[in-house]
Amino acid sequence: KDGRSVQPTQTATALVPYAERLAETLREAVHVVEQMQGRLDNQVRVAMVSTARNFGPQLVQQFLRQRPAAQVEISIANRDGVIAQLQEDRADLALMGRPPRRIEVTAHQFAKHPYVLIGNPEHPLTRFRRIRRADLVMHRFLVRESGSGTRMVHEHFFREAGLPLPPAQEMDSNANIKQAVMANMGLAFLSAHTIALERQAGKLSVLSVDGMPQLRDWFVVYPRRKTLGPAAREFRDFVTTDGPAFMQSFFGEDYGAE
Repeated sequence: KDGRSVQPTQTATALVPYAERLAETLREAVHVVEQMQGRLDNQVRVAMVSTARNFGPQLVQQFLRQRPAAQVEISIANRDGVIAQLQEDRADLALMGRPPRRIEVTAHQFAKHPYVLIGNPEHPLTRFRRIRRADLVMHRFLVRESGSGTRMVHEHFFREAGLPLPPAQEMDSNANIKQAVMANMGLAFLSAHTIALERQAGKLSVLSVDGMPQLRDWFVVYPRRKTLGPAAREFRDFVTTDGPAFMQSFFGEDYGAE
């Protein structure tokens, strides 16, 4: 100090370049965090049950037209797989049927989900205008794994009427069931949302059965404890607000039930 100004010591002068580099490093770190925060704000991880593969990607694409900056990751699994993704925080939201009970979730219904009974067009039952439930017990069925939404519909349909379950062969996917039905290996309950193309091509027939179609619901679901990011909230709001009209335009006014 010379009485009028403060002169840095030799040590302080030597540290100036390090301080400047430290300040630059901090600015870079802040920039990286801001970039990461922006990516997280735009990220949405959506899990879908396998039945939703027939409309889910198109629904996401419709959302992206409104929110082009969003980064949507899609995963498709069976019901148990989707529940596990929600439980383990590997998905933000899910498109599925009946909400799970083993974890606490918030669920918003956005569309009707009809299940129908399908058969090969040459199956003897396709000749009948109306079929009683009891008439189905003697016929062979193709079913999904235990615990799946499709299997639940199958079992509920017969037990509701006090009927025994018919003989059935288990298969691991809706696609395999459709192929087996087209090969006339049996009948099957499937979501009407999985068979539109095959019906149009005349490869599958929907049978007229008492108590059918079985109407369920589609939900967008997320863990109750989870705080959704901005883009995930926007996707939830889009599905609940625009989802009903999208589903009717995609499948028809009756959601593909007839």
